[in-house]
Amino acid sequence: QVHLVESGGELVQAGGSLRLSCAVSGGIFTTYTMGWFRQAPGEEREFVAAISRYATNARYTDSVKGRWTISRDNAKNTVYLQMNALKPEDTAVYYCAADYGRGFAYTGSEMNEYDAWGQGTQVTVSS
Repeated sequence: QVHLVESGGELVQAGGSLRLSCAVSGGIFTTYTMGWFRQAPGEEREFVAAISRYATNARYTDSVKGRWTISRDNAKNTVYLQMNALKPEDTAVYYCAADYGRGFAYTGSEMNEYDAWGQGTQVTVSS
């Protein structure tokens, strides 16, 4: 069974930076496409970023392009989300997710493609 644990969320001022981490245990990490999603209060969960199995490809939602970077360390079974230039509208609970058995270059953005989820970490950006 795959287990995902996010960390790194906290309160930060607008313009600041945070790095989220997601540690994955169980299974074979290099067989997982990894994604980050977020859910703001009263909103549906939405895609943020995804990275392919060996980090050859990455995909971002338009609102974070140029500000954030998804990466992974396959030796540490961990995926990261470096968030720079944070805005109040980035306030949300951030979830990482694993998608099993996709092709090497795959980066999915649909929630229903992902097979396992973490519990989330809260990011609050003050203005």
